[in-house]
Amino acid sequence: MSGLIQALILVGLPGLVLLGARTLKPIAWLGPVVTCYAAGILLGNLPGLSLQRGVSMSVSEAAVPLAIPLLLFSMDVPRWTRLARSTLLSFVLACVSALVSAALVGLVFSGRMDEWWKMAGMLVGVYVGGTANMNAVGLALQVREEIFVLLNTADIVAGAAYLLVLLTVAQRIALAFLPPFQNPTAWSGAGDEATTRGPELSWRFARGLLLSLLLAVAICGASAGAVLGLVGRLDVTGVLLLITTLSLAASFVPTIRALPGSYALGDYALLVFCVAVGSLADASQLGSAGLSVFVFCASVMVLAIALHFGLAALFRIDADTVLITSTATIFGPAFIAPVARALGNRELMVSGITTGLMGFSLGTYLGLALSWLLRP
Repeated sequence: MSGLIQALILVGLPGLVLLGARTLKPIAWLGPVVTCYAAGILLGNLPGLSLQRGVSMSVSEAAVPLAIPLLLFSMDVPRWTRLARSTLLSFVLACVSALVSAALVGLVFSGRMDEWWKMAGMLVGVYVGGTANMNAVGLALQVREEIFVLLNTADIVAGAAYLLVLLTVAQRIALAFLPPFQNPTAWSGAGDEATTRGPELSWRFARGLLLSLLLAVAICGASAGAVLGLVGRLDVTGVLLLITTLSLAASFVPTIRALPGSYALGDYALLVFCVAVGSLADASQLGSAGLSVFVFCASVMVLAIALHFGLAALFRIDADTVLITSTATIFGPAFIAPVARALGNRELMVSGITTGLMGFSLGTYLGLALSWLLRP
């Protein structure tokens, strides 16, 4: 399949899903996020359909930076500051859980693998920060090349399973033993009325879409240019931090905060992201990852999540906050918006992105610290 056709499919498929959600009950019941994610997985694993991994990666990497400003333009920042305490506590508990789980699982595997202590540190890096942190820890510890490949593959497979849980049943499970979030700001597709109240409102909605898109592109371009000029390369953490900062600053401008259509467009960008990420999930990679490495990785992730939720229950942190900080640490800022959408709570967007960026900052340090502590 040519790259252009593949990109058009990834970008256009969410539109078909949204149309289907209005008329087909199964799609409406699953929701657009789950449907788009499942559709992406199906595309990526259809026999005979050869997708270009680079194209899917490029689309997913472009969708999230574009979605962040579109979703944050209407954010009520003063209201978010009242949520900071519980979010920070949940983030700290998630980091502690990752450290404890990696140490325990590493010790269990210490007699079976010669580089178990390096793998434990790498997994702390990825489950506090992200893939960049995991690879940074591995490079610093001079991990063998095959460990890099196997651990990255195992993380992708295990992470895909947890992401599917987050997008579907995680909230219902968490509410069984965690208190609910108080007075969430519901995630609703802005602009639904634009097609039902005449041409004047439709034109206003279309104008809002265009202005929002132009402003979002400008913020993304300015952020990338500033980071490139300062550090000489496109550092993902720096670009996301600057995009978030500029978008939040723009949200203080009443005219920008009132732009119609920005949410709808940002929401669509998230669905594009879900399709693109889903298409990257290659089920055949599980067999090549190596059973022992996969069990090691999956055990650390599952135990870290279980410890985080258990500690959160002791401190009575609400379910949505725990889920969004779990997403921030396990996956990073890029996955916050799709999970917030699945939770139906857009109020935690800023909290999730902020803690995700904090994880990027801490992941390498904590991973190296644990590896050196466990070193035989």
